Amino acid sequence: MKKRVYGVIGISSIMANWNADFSGFPKTTSEGQTFGSDKALKYPMKKMWEDEGEKVLYIKSMRLSKDGDALIPRTLKERYELIFGVENLADCKDIKEILKNLMTAVDVKNFGATFAEAGANISITGAVQIGQGFNKYEGTYSEEQQILSPFRDATDTKEEARNTTLGTKIVSNEAHYFYPFVINPLAYDELIKLGVTEGYTEEDYQKFRRTALVSATSYATNSKEGCENEFAIFVETAPDIYLPNLSEYITFEKGEEKNTIRMQFADFLKTFGSSVQKVDIYFNPFTTNLEGVSENMNLFDIRTQKEVG
Repeated sequence: MKKRVYGVIGISSIMANWNADFSGFPKTTSEGQTFGSDKALKYPMKKMWEDEGEKVLYIKSMRLSKDGDALIPRTLKERYELIFGVENLADCKDIKEILKNLMTAVDVKNFGATFAEAGANISITGAVQIGQGFNKYEGTYSEEQQILSPFRDATDTKEEARNTTLGTKIVSNEAHYFYPFVINPLAYDELIKLGVTEGYTEEDYQKFRRTALVSATSYATNSKEGCENEFAIFVETAPDIYLPNLSEYITFEKGEEKNTIRMQFADFLKTFGSSVQKVDIYFNPFTTNLEGVSENMNLFDIRTQKEVG
């Protein structure tokens, strides 16, 4: 692929918990600003790829213990052996073969990998780099809900445990996360020279792009139900163009009927002339108004991926 891509992926969270910290509350900075880590965005993408039959290395999978009395997560070595059909990774002394295998995993091809197993110490910087997704909605707050279990706690000896147990579900009332990303196909130039990959291709980019538009919406767990893809922009440029973090030039405003996403980089992008090859923007026209749109931007409905007239 002979171009760079800069962009932003927007995720809405309505009465849901997009990315919880270890306390169960939505992640916040030390100053109290709600944000989502890049891992929170990558996981639904990897899960979607796995469900479609793609090879995904860095995702949790389970196996039975040797005694069959417990369900335990696989190690990285075990996961590698599973998806690449390797009997024992320790017997593989060919680093080139390991690299070739790694670069056929869709998550490694996009996001890179740190692989230190069986004497192989490999670090791959991914062509796709995703930043932290900061919430742009100022009215966000957390809600803690008590949940009544249908079962009695057998360990509770008080009053013969006549009451069923309580659980807790923590959500945000509403949040709107905006993740910056950049795709640099030149990241794999050395690996191309080693003969372990053909590099980051247009097909790889289209696969990432398609998944980036729908994976949050498709990933419906109890805490993630209510999280949806609501916005995305893909700015394709010449390979020698370097753009800043575009999410810093986006603001979100809550409205009574429709929300407003305001983009403040149209004039800036025009200064690059034909070096900015294409600008595609996806949004939900039913819930969102866009401001800062210029004539060279292509608008699409994120729900259908069809062009908006």
